Amino acid sequence: MVPGDTIVLLTASGNRGWLDWSLLLVAVVLGALGGESVGYAIGRWFGPRLRMSRLGARLGERHVLRAERWMDRRGGWAVFISRFLPVMHALMPVTAGASGFPYRRFMAWTAPACVLWALVYVSVGTVAGSSYRTLVQEFHSAGWIVLGGLVLFLVAVTGGKKLLHRLEHRGAGDDERAGAADRPLPPS
Repeated sequence: MVPGDTIVLLTASGNRGWLDWSLLLVAVVLGALGGESVGYAIGRWFGPRLRMSRLGARLGERHVLRAERWMDRRGGWAVFISRFLPVMHALMPVTAGASGFPYRRFMAWTAPACVLWALVYVSVGTVAGSSYRTLVQEFHSAGWIVLGGLVLFLVAVTGGKKLLHRLEHRGAGDDERAGAADRPLPPS
């Protein structure tokens, strides 16, 4: 399965002007919002039963519980930030729907995240495609230069996502340690 990030970057690299960029941006935002809404609806309709399903087993109880804790602690911010995190992105709309998070509030947080995500990826893809076409006229090895730039961008995005994941995981560990500190000590 090809990630949406990659599809958007490759599609945007074919943009030839402002109109192409604008139309693709609108399509990507609408697609992202549609996907988020479907995930929310699945969570709302099937909720806890998803955990017992094959899909729930495939996702892993650990990831589902982490998404729920994250949602409980951060509310709307969790919805916004999850758009940029690989596993959380898939789980957060379902978690929001299952938790009873109001749909209007969910959309108020996810819509700006989808717009920002689409704006970045469509713009980077468009610039990469335009740079490639310009460089091909100037240099014979321009394709390798642009490909290197795209690879660097993808590595930076992946690294950023991993860093956010680690920071979130570290925060979850702090919460668990804080919870342990609140528990009474066993009698000696």
